[in-house]
This record gives sequence, structure tokens and C-alpha cells, in this order.
Amino acid sequence: MISTNYEAAVNRLEYISDAPIDSPEAGEADALATLIEAYEEARFPIGLPHPIEAIKIRIEELGLKNKDLVEIIGYDSRVSEILSGKRKLNLEMIRRLHKALSLPLEVLIQDY
Repeated sequence: MISTNYEAAVNRLEYISDAPIDSPEAGEADALATLIEAYEEARFPIGLPHPIEAIKIRIEELGLKNKDLVEIIGYDSRVSEILSGKRKLNLEMIRRLHKALSLPLEVLIQDY
């Protein structure tokens, strides 16, 4: 069940969100946004994505194809094994993927 205080804070933030930067409402909006974010992070935490799913999403975002990972990971067959889950990422692959795709290390180093 969502708190009525949370709902009131969200409604108030929506109401004052377009306030001029130098107005008292702008300061209130900043404070409310911080409180709402803290509440949502505590109440509705979002976990890290699966490392392989993160790689797949990132290569799609960058307009790359699986074969483009050969330069990063190694042979065609190794890329296929990684993306299908038959082989796990090793430390060198993680380092290269982090650098080449700008994926966070904390996503790539997870056990899966």
C-alpha cells in the first residue's frame, strides 16, 4: 500500500514542477523530488540487469550486431557462447566490455 503522504508529495510536485527557478516553489520542488526519490528507492528497489541482457540491450542501443563483439570478446563462436549463456564472462572480457560499451562494472561482474 502506498503512503498517503507519498501520494500527496507526488501530487504537489506535479503541481509546482513548472515553477520559475528563483521562486520558493522551485526550492520546494527540489526538496520534494529528493524525498520522493529516496522513498521510491527504499520502497521499490530496482535490481541490476542480468549481465548478458545488459550487453544485448547496449549493442542494440549502439546499433551494433553480435559480430561486432568479436573484436571485444574474441572468436565468433565465443560471442555466441557468451550471448547464449553457455560460457561465462571472464575478467578480461568484462574489462573490454566495460571500456568498449560503457557498461557499469557492477553489472558485468555479477554472478549469473
